[in-house]
Amino acid sequence: MSQLQKRIRNFCIIAHIDHGKSTLADRILERTGTLSRGEMRDQVLDSMDLERERGITIKAHAIRIDYKDATGHEWALNLIDTPGHVDFSYEVSRSLAACEGALLVVDASQGIEAQTIANFYLALEHDLAIVPVLNKIDLPNARTEAVKEALCDLTGESPENVFEISARTGEGVDELLDRMTDLIPPPAGREEDPLQALIFDSVFDRFRGVNIYLRLMQGRVRSGDTIRFLATGDERVVDEVGVFRLKRVPREELCAGEVGYILAGIKQIRHAQVGDTVTLSREGAVEALPGFQEPKPMVFSGMFPTDPGEYDLLRDALEKLHLNDAAITFEPESSEALGFGFRCGFLGMLHLEVVQERLEREYDLNLISTIPSVVFRAILNDGSVKRVDNPRHLPDPGEIERIEEPIVDARIITPTEYMGNVNKLIGEKRGVHKEMEYLEPTRVQLRFELPLAEVVLDFYDRLQSVTRGYASYDYEHSGFTTSDMVRLDVLVNGEPVDALSIIVHREKAYSWGRQLTGRLKELIPRQMYQVAIQAAIGTKVIARETVSAYRKDVIAKCYGGDITRKRKLLEKQKEGKKRMKQIGSVQIPQEAFLAVLRVNDDKGK
Repeated sequence: MSQLQKRIRNFCIIAHIDHGKSTLADRILERTGTLSRGEMRDQVLDSMDLERERGITIKAHAIRIDYKDATGHEWALNLIDTPGHVDFSYEVSRSLAACEGALLVVDASQGIEAQTIANFYLALEHDLAIVPVLNKIDLPNARTEAVKEALCDLTGESPENVFEISARTGEGVDELLDRMTDLIPPPAGREEDPLQALIFDSVFDRFRGVNIYLRLMQGRVRSGDTIRFLATGDERVVDEVGVFRLKRVPREELCAGEVGYILAGIKQIRHAQVGDTVTLSREGAVEALPGFQEPKPMVFSGMFPTDPGEYDLLRDALEKLHLNDAAITFEPESSEALGFGFRCGFLGMLHLEVVQERLEREYDLNLISTIPSVVFRAILNDGSVKRVDNPRHLPDPGEIERIEEPIVDARIITPTEYMGNVNKLIGEKRGVHKEMEYLEPTRVQLRFELPLAEVVLDFYDRLQSVTRGYASYDYEHSGFTTSDMVRLDVLVNGEPVDALSIIVHREKAYSWGRQLTGRLKELIPRQMYQVAIQAAIGTKVIARETVSAYRKDVIAKCYGGDITRKRKLLEKQKEGKKRMKQIGSVQIPQEAFLAVLRVNDDKGK
């Protein structure tokens, strides 16, 4: 091991959302003098406006820190700040693969949350050195000793190895930096061995092509080298290598154990796949690194441009965004109501919202997204299995033997006083209780088996409502189970609107139909003729609402006389409305396609 490697520490910060990851990263950068006073700001690593507005980390961010400790030794620290929401756990797993250690941050006032536990076990799977950190000890409602005890129970560490800090004021951060270099091991791998580097992220630059973010496991790479991507076999000449500050900092070479970037004039996005292994074209490594587990989309939604002429722009935007977010999947789709677009797969509802907002902001697109759906499996009479991620593709009921829906293993952490409310909510969502464990005398962890279709729509909002915002949850896919699912279609003036179809459980279909037609009645504008809104299962209409027509008072000019004259004018108006209805079309606003997301709002209040 070279002297350079002995001084390298690669680590990430993992925690539940809003436990202070980005603030701790700010203090580390400030205390080490990595950024000047003019460059510093709150959430400095959160580069997207969307991250700063929402106060959450969406993308993992890497930065190189040159640090001199109290004894005068110099260290090269590669920090990766990670997201905390369950929808972005794929970003966390990629960051962990590039590190040897992780700071596990827990809020001293909120205690251990669901994503804390999920990230802890994820770090254990990657065999990382875990440094437990108790943050926000300066808050008046901090429960420092109780939360420290719970953190020790989770990690198995002794209390003296738990660092007590305040990322906001900087208290305890210096001690953490000094001890961290001892607790996190240096990277393995030799510079003399053939180059083996793991691509853990990439972004698209329209001037210089694809920026590849990688971690060198062994070997070295410099400008002018010819590299090969083992997954695709593509070969490129390296234009530039370097490390990260807030911007790229070019270097002569990158060596084993370092985290950095390479530019090789790559214009085709498919040539730089996240998880691929980079080596030299001559005397390079033959064996690829394990890479990452492929992300499995849980939620699917159609995305259509409001202007049909922007279809090609949407395709290009999705390809570029996919390079930066490998968890997105998309394929072409057409809709009678919305035209041409793409069927996109996401890890969850927050992921869907973020992707749509990024497409609209970063690529100047106006989009309509359809009702989110999960992946069902239709077992047909001949024994074959059809994967259904779009309600329109569900086969006829006569061809189906049974339908299986995805289920998740959910972990919910809540104060004990709200256990009754949580259990009631789980019952409404067709959940099954599995086990219960007390993390502290006043906090309990509940595990349930839940249908994914019930989780992705309004579950989080309802959970926060019944627990006054004190509960947290995390889930992972655990298989499929047979359920009595049906397709609920929406008809406007007798014509089915394919983009509003949804697959629901039969027991809930009637209440969904009534509430959905009621919502649509409020959203669809009035016409010169009546508009019928119907919800149907197959050919059976289960709910109906009518949008009243505008009506001109055609008999206002009649001041008396025979009633037959008035009737004649009314009949003439009626015939005109009938002809208008035959040739007219109803414009459905975008809000209508998301009305189903608020179907259960009344129940949650």
